[in-house]
Amino acid sequence: MIAAHTKTSQPMTLNDELALAAGARALSEQCTIMRRIHARVGTPPLRDFSADFKGLAKIVTGQQLSAQSAAAIWARVAAAIVPFEARTILARNDAGLAALGLSTAKVRTLKAIATAINSEGLDIPGLSSAADTVVIDRLTALHGVGPWTADIYLLFALRRADAFAAGDLALQIAAQHHFKLEARPTAAELTKLAERWRPWRAVAARLLWADYGAEKSDAKARKAAKK
Repeated sequence: MIAAHTKTSQPMTLNDELALAAGARALSEQCTIMRRIHARVGTPPLRDFSADFKGLAKIVTGQQLSAQSAAAIWARVAAAIVPFEARTILARNDAGLAALGLSTAKVRTLKAIATAINSEGLDIPGLSSAADTVVIDRLTALHGVGPWTADIYLLFALRRADAFAAGDLALQIAAQHHFKLEARPTAAELTKLAERWRPWRAVAARLLWADYGAEKSDAKARKAAKK
């Protein structure tokens, strides 16, 4: 079910597939573009990430990588780091982490997060009850964690119903296509466009990602058919 706003302004969340489906229906009623996309791709999956250090590390691992490459590297990392905790990451040398497929920058970021947890009192699970702006501020204060990473954490780990990753390239490309824009929108421009999807911007993001993937698959099929 969908967790509603409370007197303490607890953010609305998408707790399961039924909640996501309900959000997609509501969004389809308020936006013609989303109605068309939903009819094409159906209700996309939640893409569950744990709301803890491991979930954040999975997102960091996938930064600027294709879904396939990110999944392959994360599978190696998750299998090698057991238990997946800050102290375990800090006990590994950089070369050993790099051998799993992590870039130098990502090794530095994971160790910076682990240090913040282990030595500076960062409580990542505690962010589950914090406002979106607080989550973004605390995460982006960490070395190597930018707005995209924080937004994705809100979307897939905390499942915030109105989170949105305006800096995501695929979302920008999908929005350019559906709004028939001459140029790909900037993060600021896409943020303004996404206002029409409140309070379901996270649902809109999932639908746009699904549509982007479907369009890429269709384009690949059309290219293969011409050969």
